Amino acid sequence: MTKKRFIISIICVWFISYSGHYVQASEANKKILPDNRLIEITADRLEAYDEKRIVIFTGNAVATQGERIIKAESLLLHYKKEGQSGRIEGLQSMGGVGELVKIEAKGQVSVSQGDLLVTGENAVYYQDTQKIVVMGGAMMRQVGNVIQGDKIEVFLNENRGVVEAGENKRVKATIYPAEQSKTP
Repeated sequence: MTKKRFIISIICVWFISYSGHYVQASEANKKILPDNRLIEITADRLEAYDEKRIVIFTGNAVATQGERIIKAESLLLHYKKEGQSGRIEGLQSMGGVGELVKIEAKGQVSVSQGDLLVTGENAVYYQDTQKIVVMGGAMMRQVGNVIQGDKIEVFLNENRGVVEAGENKRVKATIYPAEQSKTP
């Protein structure tokens, strides 16, 4: 099998497997996980390593899941290793339902969902917990408000975040209060 066919088969298996994930989710997960489980990724290049269970997208990489968008210079998709899923291992199982563990974003990262935008140098998106950790000059913007720190954790399903400062630094927030209605 040529390298081109190998890569195309990985992409097809990965996209097909994620399109049916929401249907197979348990009732408890349906309340937590977003309606649209399909993750679409575009980039200039793709490399797949079946033994390491990693797929790497480089060059203007963009991952979209519903209204959630992750942009970076490179995206590394990590899948469960042998023995974690109970499935027959090999190329056909890569990207199977529920197999994605996390996405690492490296280089000029931006994560957006609705009016929320988080930027930094690196980020890790955890699929199961729907948590994003952004590091390196992290900045979060929402409705004009800006919060800066060294590390920002965004809990997407809980509509909350945690900002931490580096050593000998402090978190900085610029908050614009909503205009109060004027009564005559």
